[in-house]
Amino acid sequence: MADQKDLHPMRHSLAHIMATAVTTLWPEARLGVGPVVDNGFYYDIDLGDTKISEEDFPKIEAKMAEIIKANQAFERFELPVDEAIKWAQDAKQPYKEELLNDLKRQGTTVAKDLDSEAMGTIADGDAAVENVSFYRNGDFTDLCRGPHVESTGKVGAFKLMRVAGAYWRGKDTNPQMQRLYGVAFSTPKELRQHLDMLEEAKKRDHRKLGQELDLFVVSDLVGPGLPLFTPRGTVIREELARFSNELRENAGFQKVATPHITREALYVKSGHWAKFGDELFLVQSQETSDKFVMKPMNCPHHTQIFASHPRSYRDMPLRYLDTTTVYRDEKSGELGGLSRVRSITQDDSHVFCRSDQIEKEIDSLMSAARQLYETVGMKLRVRLSYRDESDAYLGDVSVWESAQAQLKSAVVKNGLEYFEVEGEAAFYGPKIDMMASDALGREHQLATVQLDFVQPERFELEYTDENGDKQHPVMIHNAILGSLERFMSVYIEHTAGRFPVWVAPEQIRLITVNQEDATVAFADSVLLQAKELGLRVTVDNSNESVGKKIRAAEVAKVPYTIVIGEKEMESSQVMPRIRKDIEVESDHQPLSFENFFKTVAHEAKSRTTKSSL
Repeated sequence: MADQKDLHPMRHSLAHIMATAVTTLWPEARLGVGPVVDNGFYYDIDLGDTKISEEDFPKIEAKMAEIIKANQAFERFELPVDEAIKWAQDAKQPYKEELLNDLKRQGTTVAKDLDSEAMGTIADGDAAVENVSFYRNGDFTDLCRGPHVESTGKVGAFKLMRVAGAYWRGKDTNPQMQRLYGVAFSTPKELRQHLDMLEEAKKRDHRKLGQELDLFVVSDLVGPGLPLFTPRGTVIREELARFSNELRENAGFQKVATPHITREALYVKSGHWAKFGDELFLVQSQETSDKFVMKPMNCPHHTQIFASHPRSYRDMPLRYLDTTTVYRDEKSGELGGLSRVRSITQDDSHVFCRSDQIEKEIDSLMSAARQLYETVGMKLRVRLSYRDESDAYLGDVSVWESAQAQLKSAVVKNGLEYFEVEGEAAFYGPKIDMMASDALGREHQLATVQLDFVQPERFELEYTDENGDKQHPVMIHNAILGSLERFMSVYIEHTAGRFPVWVAPEQIRLITVNQEDATVAFADSVLLQAKELGLRVTVDNSNESVGKKIRAAEVAKVPYTIVIGEKEMESSQVMPRIRKDIEVESDHQPLSFENFFKTVAHEAKSRTTKSSL
């Protein structure tokens, strides 16, 4: 499959071809912007009271096919910005006119925010735009910075996917437009593969599976973005958090606990108030005049634990872990399932160390992350985000260069695939973003390691070095799972709800063939035997046929199902039904209940995805 960058001109050209088709079918259409996005493109369109629906897609696609067959050349030209504004007025394109006026007034400030829009010649020493670029194909002309393919006939395979509402330039005070999305790939085969993946993704949608498997609910009374986890969903949360805690404790981290609200002064001092003030939930005390906020992150709290005692270089590193919930006032329109929520449970960690200890600490964190993602069956790829040569970063350049080298060395030591990006670091330090690929090949940014040279200075954190001098520690922020809610949304879809034994809400289901007292009593005794080993087991002694009970266990995706009847009661042996996706490493022979339960308990403890029955 072609690289995403190689597909950019093709997808951008298809956005123009779609706009050409729409303005041919609806001449009154007023166009917004039409950028490339992952796997495709979109265009924002204002048709007044006319609404595009999926029923219109065939005629739009047919018109696009005509334009592609005509093989119209994409011709680039420039106009002085004032002439371009006149063009927009004559063409009755008010949104383009607005963009051009903003370009004229604000220049590069606006252009950087408009990936697909015009950016022409910039006057020397001035942010104002002198000329802007256009592209023409056939009778259609659009304000655009490119790039495009040579002609309309040189685009790949495409399909229109959906139409959604979108506010002009993302502001809810602006007019609402229709955003028409399409996907595009180099060949019809790649397009079919992508569409097949989307169909599979629908089946795996964590919101759908969350309801079917009774994992979480969202209540209007509680509020959007505040999911409630059922007993079954809570098992998954706790098992994942337990694994993360175990890995970090093995790496020398100690648990701490912090309150869920804090005085706003903490976040003013940290700088988060100025940067993220709009995302904070405010809390007003009825007892005092103090203003509090629901904590949006844990790092400022952890600095205060560090600051509570004098520290020596011999004390370093200090490692804190705090798996806890933070709160951010996310926009309502961006909330969805567990992917984007307002109550965010983080497996948060912070290291306070000397600069010469960075590599060892990063190595340990990368090793923990690698072990976790190998266990859950997701491949990791690492993005190393460095500073560039601009003055947008705080701290000494030599410290940055040393830290960046140590980050890279730790990644290489762990044998992880990586790529480096300059200019993507946070202003306070370089970082590692861990990109996990799921079963459908989709990549998700979940875990992160972030160096921070600024917070220790802001909070005046110090330790005494071997010469008796005061030094600021380096702070390392880390989360292996990231947000438990978001990780669960990915993991539910990655497994399609077929959780391995160690994390499965229900590991074994016992099915009685009848409701006779002796059968139910035997099943209850077996249940107690299993629970003594810490297994999660239920009994189905409902008045349904055995076939229906087995089917119910399959729908619930239970790893092991045991039917208990006269044969099992007499022999005290079992031949469990094993979920189809579980790989069996040995001959499937009858086992005593005791040996079966011990085997499953061992599988759960070792977090394997295979059965040794």
